[in-house]
Amino acid sequence: MINLIALIGFLYHVTALVPTTHTSLAGLTISQLRYAVAIDTFRHFERAARACHVTQPTLSMQLHKLEQALGVPLFDRSRVPVVPTHVGMALLVQARTILREVNRLADIRDDASGVIEGELRLGVIPTLAPYLLPGILESLGRRFPRLELFVQEAVTEVVADGLRSDAIDIGLVASEVREAGFVSRPLFREPFVAYIGAGHRLAERLALSVDELSADDIWLMTDAHCFRSQVLALCSSRRRSRADRASTRDLVVGGVMSRFESSNLETLMRLVEGGMGMTLLPALAVASLSGAARRAVLVPFRAPTPNRTIRLVRRRAGEREALVLALAEAVRDAAAATLPFWATASERDDALMEDEAT
Repeated sequence: MINLIALIGFLYHVTALVPTTHTSLAGLTISQLRYAVAIDTFRHFERAARACHVTQPTLSMQLHKLEQALGVPLFDRSRVPVVPTHVGMALLVQARTILREVNRLADIRDDASGVIEGELRLGVIPTLAPYLLPGILESLGRRFPRLELFVQEAVTEVVADGLRSDAIDIGLVASEVREAGFVSRPLFREPFVAYIGAGHRLAERLALSVDELSADDIWLMTDAHCFRSQVLALCSSRRRSRADRASTRDLVVGGVMSRFESSNLETLMRLVEGGMGMTLLPALAVASLSGAARRAVLVPFRAPTPNRTIRLVRRRAGEREALVLALAEAVRDAAAATLPFWATASERDDALMEDEAT
């Protein structure tokens, strides 16, 4: 049943904020709350209607009925994009809580029966999504045809915000999100590989030590990406004098001084292939490149190989556990299909971590 505390909280907000002549909620429905939350999420009536699989007139009519039941407008329609009113913001927070508790009814039922279906909203970081998603989508689609998957590619902080607001159910990230109420499940370790342009001081190496890295000549991603801080952490402190400038660097290209900033690994790879510096890449990012396609040198690291841990993060433990385990298996399978390119069988098995939530 719907969490009683959530309902009491909702009624409290309504009675505190709405005039006493408009406190009847007899006409309020769960669908109306879903439509209102969708408008708040997309800040656009047409996109919200598409997400709810209804026509825009239907969505607008149901929102009007909800506002009549509450006695206050939830949104300021004079603004573009549409934004919640002051009272609307408080009511929408509580509406999300109610919908979350309603969704738990189906989750509890499905967990008890072992059925995996319904909607899954997945957030994946950009340095992982292009290389892992195809395998994940193929596996889940083949095994669970009634599962509806919505994927958002976003940096770690945006994924965490989505988890907090219930806009995202599960996140796939490469750094630990330390926050009360979050549950983290390590899935596998992804090794780093150096990608080095011709003529670079390290281009002739057969293997690298992290002590040889310098932030002064490594292309890095922008600050929003956790991969930047992970690479910087490998660089010797004595070689990090200009680390704060490493994501926005002065280049001389064709005789012209240029300033460059990148949030895309593929762009960094193209720069290196043009003979400009080096970068570090997670193994999955270059696993699809054939030897003929590479126009720079891939150099592995000596043991212990630097790596990052790919984690599955969600807000609540114990919910939709069958789905979580199925997703974890799909992620590991997609990673295992690539990791043999980089490691021996024993190293690959060690990289695929035990299924244990923390």
